[in-house]
Amino acid sequence: MEKIRVGVLGATGNVGQQFISMLTDHPWFELTTLAASERSAGKKYKDAAKWRVERELPAGVAEQVIVPVDVKEVDADIVFSALPADLAYTIEADFAKAGFIVASNASSYRMFPDVPLLIPEVNPEHLGLIDVQRDMRKWDGCIITNPNCSTITMVTSLCALTGFGLKNIQVATMQAVSGAGYDGVPSMAIIDNLIPYIPKEEQKMETETLKLLGEFDGSQVVNADINVSASCNRVAVMDGHTEALWVQMADDPTPEEVKDAFLRFDTDLHDLPTEPEKVIIVRDEEDRPQPRMDRNAGGGMSVSVGRIREGIRYIVVGITPFEVQLEQVY
Repeated sequence: MEKIRVGVLGATGNVGQQFISMLTDHPWFELTTLAASERSAGKKYKDAAKWRVERELPAGVAEQVIVPVDVKEVDADIVFSALPADLAYTIEADFAKAGFIVASNASSYRMFPDVPLLIPEVNPEHLGLIDVQRDMRKWDGCIITNPNCSTITMVTSLCALTGFGLKNIQVATMQAVSGAGYDGVPSMAIIDNLIPYIPKEEQKMETETLKLLGEFDGSQVVNADINVSASCNRVAVMDGHTEALWVQMADDPTPEEVKDAFLRFDTDLHDLPTEPEKVIIVRDEEDRPQPRMDRNAGGGMSVSVGRIREGIRYIVVGITPFEVQLEQVY
């Protein structure tokens, strides 16, 4: 197949580098444009960015010249936005108006009623909002968003349990420092410590979950009728969010029935290059899942669950990279 031309907005930052790492050598995508702030524009990428991803900086990317974040400068069909939320609100709309498909990591548009908030394994039917969005806003492009990272891990596991009638969800997170970005948490604040507050994180988990698990009726998403209460904590782990869930369901399933639901969970996305064989992996060991041992399950695309107990209570670990979101957008 002919590759799809893609660009990255905010290409020099931490999230932008993750986008670049996953898009380079992708079987579907050709990375044609790297866009960043005016202070980086005109420079080769290797001279403008301090590369912080574990894999080597791809040679082709290193020599690529950065362009300004401007619709007239970006040569692509899809742009993946790693822009800060305040900038994303204006810039992403400009790109959508100009006909680009914008896949956004920012929170700016997640809760707009005409914008898909997408976990492909959970709610692919919400992509129907693209037509609603284009009709309402009178633009040729569109904006599609991915949820908060901790929400993705939790909701992916909850999706397997919707048949039991979700009612009340309580979650306590133990989130890795990578979620705050490279400069997000000072070492003196997190070493030998736990920070029991992450700005806006609890609100995101409590609101985004309702939209993600809601029903698309052809014109809008009707939020799920579920109560969600979150308590979010930053811990001294590099990558991988761990979450403890307490889930009340109308059918009051047993731990064995919940485990079976996790084991049977599957998707129709196996034609996508990075979709894992199993989206949810069940760990039977009494001390699993753990972030260091389980965060890269399924190439980092799976979530791992364990310690399923009466209640229903369980632990879930995920690292939530973006690849399947990128592929499902197209």
